[in-house]
Amino acid sequence: MKNILILCTGNSCRSQMAHGFMKFYGGENVFVYSAGIETHGLNPRAVSIMKEAGLDISEHTSNHVDEYAAIDFDHIITVCDHANENCPHIPSKNAQRWHKNFSDPSKLNSQDENEIHAAFAATCNEIKDYCKAFVKTHLLN
Repeated sequence: MKNILILCTGNSCRSQMAHGFMKFYGGENVFVYSAGIETHGLNPRAVSIMKEAGLDISEHTSNHVDEYAAIDFDHIITVCDHANENCPHIPSKNAQRWHKNFSDPSKLNSQDENEIHAAFAATCNEIKDYCKAFVKTHLLN
């Protein structure tokens, strides 16, 4: 079993989606945790778009990275530049660190629901593809 931490700024959207997909693709090979350097609560649009993708993340919680300080992670993945640049030191002995900046659909400045939905769907699909490839490349070998 591999311990994976997915880290974002607020642990509300992108890291939550990545948590869902990483657990789905990694299955019983992984323990997946997601956290933020802050906590902003679970984004309802992220929950909705993941439901459309066939995954239920409605029971996820928004956690602060400090809550997982005692866990020895195998992989730490930052999913936004802010978290990558401001991530506190996580004392995991052998953790491999990865970074992939995904666009933040919650920052879209629009009142058009179709445009907002499209932004969430695009980010969701990018994260899905990344997680699927990550599991295939780094966890199933």
